[in-house]
Amino acid sequence: MANVDHNRMANAIRGLSMDAVEKAKSGHPGLPMGAADMATVLFTQFLKFDAADPKWPDRDRFILSAGHGSMLLYAVLYLTGNVDMTLDQLKHFRQLGSLTPGHPENFHTKGIETTTGPLGQGIATAVGFAVAEKMLAAEFGKKAVDHHTYVLCSDGDLMEGVSQEAIALAGHWKLNKMIVLYDDNGISIDGPTSISDSVDQVKRFKSAGWAAERIDGHDQNAIAAAITRAQKSNKPTLIACKTTIGFGAPTKAGTNKAHGEALGAEELKGAKEKLGISLEPFSVPDDVLKAWREAGSRGVPARKEWEARMATLSNRKRAEFDRRLRHERPASLAKAIKAHKKMLLETPQNIATRKSSESLIDAIALAMPMEFLAGSADLTGSNNNKAKSATGFSAKTPKGRFVHYGIREHGMAAAMNGIFLHGGFAPNGATFLTFTDYARPAMRLAALMGTGVVYVMTHDSIGLGEDGPTHQPVEHLAALRAIPNMRVFRPCDAVEVTECWELALNRIDGPTVLALSRQNLPQLRTSTPQDNPCSHGGYELVAAQGEAKVSLFASGSEVEIAVAAQKQLAERGIATRVVSVPALELLLAQPADKQKAIIGNAPVKIAIEAAVRWGWDAVIGHDGEFIGMHGFGASAPAKDLYKHFGITAEAAVNAALKRLG
Repeated sequence: MANVDHNRMANAIRGLSMDAVEKAKSGHPGLPMGAADMATVLFTQFLKFDAADPKWPDRDRFILSAGHGSMLLYAVLYLTGNVDMTLDQLKHFRQLGSLTPGHPENFHTKGIETTTGPLGQGIATAVGFAVAEKMLAAEFGKKAVDHHTYVLCSDGDLMEGVSQEAIALAGHWKLNKMIVLYDDNGISIDGPTSISDSVDQVKRFKSAGWAAERIDGHDQNAIAAAITRAQKSNKPTLIACKTTIGFGAPTKAGTNKAHGEALGAEELKGAKEKLGISLEPFSVPDDVLKAWREAGSRGVPARKEWEARMATLSNRKRAEFDRRLRHERPASLAKAIKAHKKMLLETPQNIATRKSSESLIDAIALAMPMEFLAGSADLTGSNNNKAKSATGFSAKTPKGRFVHYGIREHGMAAAMNGIFLHGGFAPNGATFLTFTDYARPAMRLAALMGTGVVYVMTHDSIGLGEDGPTHQPVEHLAALRAIPNMRVFRPCDAVEVTECWELALNRIDGPTVLALSRQNLPQLRTSTPQDNPCSHGGYELVAAQGEAKVSLFASGSEVEIAVAAQKQLAERGIATRVVSVPALELLLAQPADKQKAIIGNAPVKIAIEAAVRWGWDAVIGHDGEFIGMHGFGASAPAKDLYKHFGITAEAAVNAALKRLG
């Protein structure tokens, strides 16, 4: 590798990136061309990885936060010898079915740690990776866990608001193994960044508790020296690397014309001639490719040394480490949940579902004390997701298993993705349901990537009362249910809370929202079948006496209203059933026969939910009756609000009577 000039190795990235974007007639060549020197130094001299084993647990993590520059990552994966990333894949950049989509997708392509593209998500998710490393190292020791998290970010990443949340957390927690290489090229799609931004990023990062410096991003020695300093720092580090976007392009280098479009045949030819790259598309000189492949196997000795160290651990400790990284839940969890259900049947709890969740969390934390990782965006006392046994995570207490994220919902959700993707933990984070608006981009990525994270979202309706319409979620349940692969549970009582938590914790292929009430609710369930009824999305809670004329469907706090309406209708001799629907989208995903059996054949179908109607027509039909919200809420005590907006048992009864004639 020492016999091959650095520039020729960096030019291999540039050439492949230019060619792939040109062939696709789509993409972003400028970043790979400008950041190639950084990537070359990092991957050939510092990054601890083995291209033949991209999932090696103690590898360094590399996160391309500037996901639009994906060809840089794909080129490096090919050059270093990733078995799946063939030259043919590069030739099919951005084409259907290829392993080289427009932005990196970790669920699609091996060697990619996290999905990036929405700017700011990579650097924010990286904080979670670094947190997980710090926590696991404190628990299992540096024999097992001792690696860095490297990020390559762009101007756009640092303009996004979530980046501030992320760097504040990383600095506060002294995540010194997080090293950010900032591609400081001063160009965005609209032109020079100076037209919209004048932030001194070095000063900004320093003010957040980071080490930060500026270097020439095309000087390999300066890059290597800066990374060496960063590795010795007791703080996270920003290395602002001054680069030229589209480096080597004769007329487009240093301009926005190199940012988000193919260079064009003439510009590409001129760039290759200027850089000394073969004009033949997708060609890499044999000695350069050999040097890159050597870089890809440079980490083999480190991996083997790690394996030897792991072999010295006790069988119990090694088995625990492996289980945790597989996201396999311990047997103690099922036992704890079973015992909690038994307790609820013996001693019913008529409390808010956020409080019944808190009671269960105490039991869960005892069953899986080191992997159950909770946190809140500064609403711990309201969200009630901190176990009595949990201590706070901090720079000085890395074994703490409750994370105080501050008022940073977006940063929290992104960090949770990184924590899960790193492995070793079952993360959950909490805030008010209405503030999922702040966390939505990271929640959407969680659904896309299939991260098994849990969102504990309390104060789930107008039932929160006096805080008023700014805090009362109305459209949020519908909006969250609309996200593919997002599971939304709204349990009606303590038993359903337990069943929904059980399903959430055992789901490792997608995120789950638990929408919980502020107000007290009666415990309606009197049995806990072996087959968790919440797993079907809905189930018959109260059967009709005779053939049902009316079916009442409800979720969460409105199930109590449906039960009261059923009693009133029954007293009038109208056979009525109640179906609890803790997860509407899960009910609609059931096989047709199962779904039909749950929904039933009653001629009158009424849905009751203190939210907008969207989604319920699939259950009650377009002509079904809906008792719920049709606009925003108001500031008043919860009972007054339910009466004011007509979400009552009497309203349901009247709707049924009207339909029955």
